[in-house]
Amino acid sequence: MTEAIKLLRIYTDEGAYLGDRRVFEVIASRARDAGLAGVTVLEARLGFGRSAHMHRRHVFENDRALLIEIVDDEPKLRSFAVALDDIPDIGMMTLEPVEILGGKAKQGLPGKNP
Repeated sequence: MTEAIKLLRIYTDEGAYLGDRRVFEVIASRARDAGLAGVTVLEARLGFGRSAHMHRRHVFENDRALLIEIVDDEPKLRSFAVALDDIPDIGMMTLEPVEILGGKAKQGLPGKNP
């Protein structure tokens, strides 16, 4: 039986730091270290969350909302999400089903080899 492939989405913003590193860089580095299939960081033009603070890029500021997407097996993603508890500036995290239709990445996922 193959594991369910899921999409983990993590919401944060450009201005979020953990120590001297940006939160999105910390998450991407940890995802690589955890052996996850891959990570993509997307910038939003505009966004707000529970605080209702509007995140957008200004001339001298980097405060855009960011979305981090990671696709892998459900157990790996759940474990990874729990391991991010020490990062205070993470917003909502969601997990949803994904159907892999094709592409090079399909060959590297468990149970998806032709």
